[in-house]
Amino acid sequence: MYNSITVAVAGAGFIGPVHVEGLRRLGIHVKGLLGKDLEESTSACKQLNLAHPYANFEELLADEEIDAVHLAVPNVLHYPMVKQALAAGKHVMCEKPLAMTSEQGAELVELARKSNLKTGVNYNLRFYPINLEVRDRLRDSNDRIFSVTGSYQQDWLLYDTDYNWRVLADQGGALRAVSDIGTHWLDLVHFLTGLEAEAVLADLTTVHPQRKRPLGEVSSFTKDSEKAQATESIDVTTDDCASILFKFKGGARGQLFVSQVSAGHKNQLKYDIATQGAAYEWNSERPNELAIGRRGELNQVLMKDPGLMTGTAGRFINYPGGHNEGFPDTFKQCFRSFYDAVLGDTAAGEELYATFTDGHQELVLCDAILKSNEEQGWVYL
Repeated sequence: MYNSITVAVAGAGFIGPVHVEGLRRLGIHVKGLLGKDLEESTSACKQLNLAHPYANFEELLADEEIDAVHLAVPNVLHYPMVKQALAAGKHVMCEKPLAMTSEQGAELVELARKSNLKTGVNYNLRFYPINLEVRDRLRDSNDRIFSVTGSYQQDWLLYDTDYNWRVLADQGGALRAVSDIGTHWLDLVHFLTGLEAEAVLADLTTVHPQRKRPLGEVSSFTKDSEKAQATESIDVTTDDCASILFKFKGGARGQLFVSQVSAGHKNQLKYDIATQGAAYEWNSERPNELAIGRRGELNQVLMKDPGLMTGTAGRFINYPGGHNEGFPDTFKQCFRSFYDAVLGDTAAGEELYATFTDGHQELVLCDAILKSNEEQGWVYL
């Protein structure tokens, strides 16, 4: 059924090709790709064996064969490109964050509502099977949730010689570590628990107020920054790490630590959800394991296994127990959920993928986190 859909991807960096792979694994036809210019588009299409390199976004949108557009471009481009895509009648799957500000996000939510097109934000971590299992368990048990604690840590910006466009406020936004990876945690916690934050207390830190920017091109998650090359010193105002407290509606409490300067942590999201009946602990670097703690029983480790996970997770598991599923699989499963909705197989309000409304909510939280740090106090939403 998915082979009736034709998609184009905008973005030739780290994430764009991941979108291409995930779409192809579903059987969706990816016609072409747009890079920063025709030369990059052509090179990327050759590497990915795609038929059509686009010269610019206008050409992509004018292609009548394209049903949907995936945006894997720098944050500053999300808002204008989403607007253009919706105006052209294309379904949109956008990388996070949805926009640079909550005002922009609110506008995109309204435009999406009026368009009757399907729109999503790629918070792919929802689609690890273990996370879908936790969501079912929390809902089925109806246990009171006491607290949610966790972290998201990486080390790819550990040195002052590490550089990427994300460190620049005018390209990625005033928040960086919180917006870039912290919003994954925020979205995941809301998706799993249904908890809504009513207040935040944040402390943001810029470990490297100056970084050395290479004069040549630098790609994400490469060793380019370690090579000897000419650099220039630039001022950085965005956060390298952050500590955030949450008050959730209903009385639950939360705590999050975010860092892109934690040595040895390559891409580690962790959460620990404490409820009346049990605690659930998950680590994205061991994504096929769920630790379950109980007061009067033996603690357990649940391994991903379709024979043991028969609820929502069942549809989003493609391999038997003992056959691990990981990061690339979450993209495939996120896109499965999205294109089920495009094909009319998902009722409104029952989407598992993050909608533009979810993406806007993360922007509202980011605004509150930024304000809390500036005022050094609690901010109520």
